[in-house]
Amino acid sequence: MPYIPLEDHLPGITGLLEYSKETAAPIRELTQILLRGPSTLTEGERELIATVVSHRNQCTFCTTAHTAAANILLGEEETSARVKQDIITAPVSEKMKALLTIAAQVQQGGKNVTTASVQKAKEAGATDIEIHDTVLIAALFCLYNRYVDGLATVTPTDPAFYKGLGERLKNNGYNRLPQGYEHLKK
Repeated sequence: MPYIPLEDHLPGITGLLEYSKETAAPIRELTQILLRGPSTLTEGERELIATVVSHRNQCTFCTTAHTAAANILLGEEETSARVKQDIITAPVSEKMKALLTIAAQVQQGGKNVTTASVQKAKEAGATDIEIHDTVLIAALFCLYNRYVDGLATVTPTDPAFYKGLGERLKNNGYNRLPQGYEHLKK
């Protein structure tokens, strides 16, 4: 049961973003830029960063939502499952392994990012902007994870919910739907 009154038909982050549209607007805009804006990292790769951080923060809602989005964007399910298990053996490029390692370090704390990890990412071909964006995405998802869990939002258990949410994230990104969310009421 959420700690504050939220719309029953809007679980997880969506309910919180609708609860306070004023604070939601800049968060949504930043998320849209980072996860859907122009980048040398694919949308699927950026969703993997969100997935790894959310998984390590044990935020079930965000982990499941971003795993679904990553799976849809990547066109398969193995990669997201494997990065959650072990970044080093996951079927991603050496550059992504290095960036996901940095994301995991950010999840532990900003000062956990090491010079050696950054150097390894650069040696694997990561640009300064990719390193910057990885750290910022990881920090942003720590915020989201704590926001969702800190207010005890509803976490659906039906996998179909997350598949639909993943499709919505793929098709609409992180912008508020122009028509709002009334259509999600059952």
